[in-house]
Amino acid sequence: MALKSISQRWFVNSFLVIFGVLAVVVGVSAWAIHSYFYSTVSDVLQAKADLVSSVIEFYADGVRTGNFSSEVKGYVEAFPDKDSIELMAIDLSGEVVVTSSGFTYKRAEPMPDYLDALSSSSGTGMYIGTWSDGQKVMAYTKTVNIINSSFSAMRFVVSLSAVDKAIKGIVLAIIGGALAVLTLFLISGLLFIRSIIRPVRAIGAAAKQITEGDFKGRIAKMGDDEIGELCTIVNTMADELEKSEQVKNEFISSVSHELRTPLTAIKGWAETLIHTESCETETLRRGMGVINDETERLSRMVEELLDFSRIQSGRFTIVFEKMDLLAELGEAVLMYTEKAKKEDIEMIYEEPEFLPFIYGDKNRLRQVFINIIDNAIKYSDPGGRVRIDAFQKGEEIVISVADSGCGIAEEDLPRIKEKFYKANHSRRGSGIGLGVACEIVERHGGTVDIESTLDVGTTVMITLPLNLDKAEEEEKEKGEINE
Repeated sequence: MALKSISQRWFVNSFLVIFGVLAVVVGVSAWAIHSYFYSTVSDVLQAKADLVSSVIEFYADGVRTGNFSSEVKGYVEAFPDKDSIELMAIDLSGEVVVTSSGFTYKRAEPMPDYLDALSSSSGTGMYIGTWSDGQKVMAYTKTVNIINSSFSAMRFVVSLSAVDKAIKGIVLAIIGGALAVLTLFLISGLLFIRSIIRPVRAIGAAAKQITEGDFKGRIAKMGDDEIGELCTIVNTMADELEKSEQVKNEFISSVSHELRTPLTAIKGWAETLIHTESCETETLRRGMGVINDETERLSRMVEELLDFSRIQSGRFTIVFEKMDLLAELGEAVLMYTEKAKKEDIEMIYEEPEFLPFIYGDKNRLRQVFINIIDNAIKYSDPGGRVRIDAFQKGEEIVISVADSGCGIAEEDLPRIKEKFYKANHSRRGSGIGLGVACEIVERHGGTVDIESTLDVGTTVMITLPLNLDKAEEEEKEKGEINE
């Protein structure tokens, strides 16, 4: 199927419609003008016929002396409007006996108006036609109802050449105006279409470039209207896609490195243990410990990737229930206490005596605490410190994890929560743990705020609402269902 351009659609949907409307307007106007002029001429002839009839009746009444026929002939020959209207007197046999022009009427010319007048009850007849010499005329005949008169009718003939010329001039003026309007409409329409087609083609070219994997193309902004806004949106989209592509490539590189490191360690120790005939207990314990640690690391990385996949596909579920947040936080701290000691990092956690229960998913929130604490240790150097605090603030619970590690640069802070984004590529990690943690907290109605200073440290503030009212309502609903 052939592609229809915007110009073609505009031509069919707009230009042809306007052309049709103007054609109808011109046609109706021409008809109206023609009818008006011809009816005006007809009215004039009828008025003249009534006047002449009155004069003839005046002659017949004997107001003036002399021969009646002579008087009528004299009046016809001296007809005051003979320069524009020819007056003819017709006798009882239907012959024109005298004309105001003084010329003998050619009998060959048709006189249907005379025949109509004889047969009409009103005694009048009208005819519009063309004579043998090509002249178009209008003829009006009115019978003479006078006893003993030698005349049967008076006929008035006027040439329509001047009338047709006037009509033609007016119609041509209307056509000229319509063509001028159509031309202006065509020019303005084409300029408008061009102002749309140019940026649309540029946008199409940029979009095609993007679909081919090249995110460098940009569109120069064209105006401040919707087209200009669309150009800005496409450029923004290209910027974001370019950033996403860069982050994706960095992520693939990072994940490849993260997978290779533990696999190399596992493979190395496995080969060592296999090929060592008599392995000491300490060496065996050390090798199995490394294999266990690296396997756990791989497992955690795979779980993060699975969680990210579930988030992207909308299959990431949160199971809400009444839970003890302190218990989950304490378990996460306990998991990393020994690891912090091995890496010579001081972990400080003063567990509060009491915190109210909240409504949430304990497994997911424990995953959040594990990710945040793991990052704090990961980005801290030996001799550093990680401090963990938990407290209630109004109707919310706040968990703070502060480290004295390498910190985050100010330009990286706005993007630190993005999935796959890593501010520091010298440290291990896939870059999606923090993104998944933020997603979990947001689904609990909470927030994750990060404050950091480069080479000083980072503080992560996790704020979670209590949501106890919601928990009580759900428990009540469950109880009613069970009843």
